[in-house]
This record gives sequence, C-alpha cells and structure tokens, in this order.
Amino acid sequence: MKTLKALGLAAAAALAAAQVGGAHAEQTLNIGFTGPLSGGAALYGENTLSGLRMAIEDVNAAGGIKIGDETYKVNLISLDDKYSPAQAATNAKRLVKESQAAAVFVPHTGGVFALQDFNVADDFLIMAYTSVPAVTRQGNPLTVRIPPEFSNYVSSFSDYAMQHFGKKLGIAGATHEYAKIWTEMMSQTWEQKGGEIVASNPMDYNKSTDFYTGVSRVIAANPDVMFVGGASEPTGLVMQQARQLGFQGGFIVMDQAKLDEIAVVTGGLDLLEGAIGVVPLSEYDNEIAQAFVERYKKAHGKVPGSEAAYNYLAFHALAKAMELAGSTEPQQVRAKMAEAITAMEPQYNLYAIQGMSDDGGFITPTTMAVVEQGKIVRKAVAN
Repeated sequence: MKTLKALGLAAAAALAAAQVGGAHAEQTLNIGFTGPLSGGAALYGENTLSGLRMAIEDVNAAGGIKIGDETYKVNLISLDDKYSPAQAATNAKRLVKESQAAAVFVPHTGGVFALQDFNVADDFLIMAYTSVPAVTRQGNPLTVRIPPEFSNYVSSFSDYAMQHFGKKLGIAGATHEYAKIWTEMMSQTWEQKGGEIVASNPMDYNKSTDFYTGVSRVIAANPDVMFVGGASEPTGLVMQQARQLGFQGGFIVMDQAKLDEIAVVTGGLDLLEGAIGVVPLSEYDNEIAQAFVERYKKAHGKVPGSEAAYNYLAFHALAKAMELAGSTEPQQVRAKMAEAITAMEPQYNLYAIQGMSDDGGFITPTTMAVVEQGKIVRKAVAN
C-alpha cells in the first residue's frame, strides 16, 4: 500500500524549513489534470480547468485538506494533451511518476480510455469528465465518472425532434472518440424509433473553423433535423453556418456543447430556434447554482458551463472522500466517494448529486432544454 508521501504528500520542509518553533511544516498534495488547452477544444479544456482551480482555491483558503492527523494544501498540475488520447496517457504517466499526483482529472473520453489501460497497475484514481456509459460499465475500480450517462439524452432528444420536426436526420457531429460514441448511439436510437438517416458527414471540430463544405453535404440531403456537437465554440460555428446555408430544421446538440455558450458564438438564440440540448447551469433557479454562477462571473467575466461546475463539485467530493478515508490511497478514497457526496457542504453540490453508483458514476438527474421563441425552455426527460 502506498504511503502518503508516495501518493504526493510532500513536506514543504523539502522546499523551506523543516519545522518552525516545533510546529510541523505545511505539506502539499498534488492533483493532476490532462486536457485540451490548445487547439479547437482549448476553451472547453480551460472551462473544465477553471472549475477545478476554483474548488482548490476554496479548499486552500479554508486551510487545506485534513487527512489523518495532518492538513495538506493542494497543488494543481495541469498539462495540455491537445485532445489526444496518446498524449493524455503520456501526461498521466508523468503526473503520477514525477509528481506523485493522487488523482488525475481527464475531460475527454479518449483520454479516459487511454488512462484506464494502466491506472489500476499504476495505482491512481481517474476523475473522468465524460458521460459515456462504457467508462464505468467496463468495471475499472479506480475510475469516477462525474457527469450523468448520456443514454437518456439520446432517447429524449430524439423523441422531441421527431415529434416537432420530422424523421429525417443528418449527422454533422465531431470526430473525436466521445462524439463517435454519441453518433453511434444516436444513429441506432433514431432508426429504432422509426427515423431515417439521410446523411452522415462527421467533421473535425478541433482543427477547423470553416465547416461550410461538410455542412453543405448534409443539408443537400434535406434533413428535418441535424445532429451536431463537440465543444461549444466549434458547435456554434457549425450551427451558424448551417443556418447561413439555408437549413431551417431542428438541431440535436450533443451534451458536450451548451446552448448558452453556443449562443455567444451565434450572436444570440435566434439562430438556435428548435435546438435541443442539456439544461445550462445558468438556467438552474436554485440558490446554490445561482450563487456559483455569480461568483464565477465575477472571477471570469462569463457565465459558467457544466464543465466548470461539475469539476468544481467533483474536486470537493474528492477532498471530502480523502478526509473520510484518512488517506489518499486510491481504493480507500474511491470507497468513500459515495459517502463524501452526501457529507460535503451543500453549497458545493451544484447539481444535487444524489450519490454514486456501484460502478463509479455520480447519480445525477438528466435534463433537456429546447430553444423556443428565443428562450431556453426546460423540458421533462423520460427516465
């Protein structure tokens, strides 16, 4: 079993004085992050990282994490992987071996899968920001999935789109691993419900800003609905260019993209009429969510998305699990995660997470919103 020091708990005495007046020197816990901080998904990666930073600032301002008889300040080490699974794996190896990171946060599916090839052997906890069901269903004992599975989104979004726009679907989503899995499930569900896929032209959202050619190919098939989605910024460009090319149907938006963030790109909600997506945090009317929104706006000058909010929440849950376990040993921390969710301060539980499933996924209600008459309107989801 790893000692606390081997897990990244290092005395600041190694950097300063060993003791002052007989008191123990401040100690440090390293937490890792690997995600896209450059390229087309850089905004997505930075949004994720911003929530993580805010949570760590909270913990450090309150004195740190108490683990056993010691209290530790948290040090965040973030590395850019450019949305590459291979680079994510390299980064994680570096974070764990060189910095002894106690856990590694990863905001993309390909990266999570890459880390799952060795995280049990290397003995570190993956904090996975992805809604792909397979991330937890394959049984990796040291993975925590932060957002809800997207399965219910696919079914509910499809039902609404078919009822209001028609049964012909054009695929214009992204090409990264997460988008591929979404597209596969979207295609299967659409056809199972009696719909027809009239065009499929996935595009690399992370390396382009001109999607006219790809979007034109989809629109040429005269779809009633377009499936789109990657990070919010390029998704907004795809939707904007679709409207400019004459598309007047509905949009099904993958949950990685957020309607309020897309509206910033498109210059408002007018071009998004009929778009179906997850409910943005800014549309939650509870006091806890709104307090976080206002705090984030003051710090960052914009409304936070779920990337920031979920990772903010997840770090507070992780910190509480370490306190409850009295250790940073991954299996012990993972075993205390469900208890930590209910034990942490209510102001940190922005999405009213109810616990954690046996396979390691946070239990969170799924949501659906539709742009109607220039407003984001929340809709019921069939669970």
